Amino acid sequence: MIFPRRIYDLGLSHKAVAVYCYLANRADKNGECFPSVRRIAEDLSIHKSTVYRAFTELENRGLLERIPRYHIQGGRRSSLYRVKGEITKAGGGADV
Repeated sequence: MIFPRRIYDLGLSHKAVAVYCYLANRADKNGECFPSVRRIAEDLSIHKSTVYRAFTELENRGLLERIPRYHIQGGRRSSLYRVKGEITKAGGGADV
């Protein structure tokens, strides 16, 4: 997990930081959680498309992995989100 103050040294948008912190706060000991995009957007008072842009930004930086989930009978469920990243140096990027 990224240390709280160091996440701001990565140059992420403030929406990506908010989404990362949201997911990190809900993650289990393995860094995994699965809230819906709708729930994330509602809880953060942002649009769903903003959540998707934040996901892309976080994935590009190696801080998030999205894994699709499906119902047994078919059909999509909310994705599994794996929060990743540990900052070892201020401004130094993420080691995954």
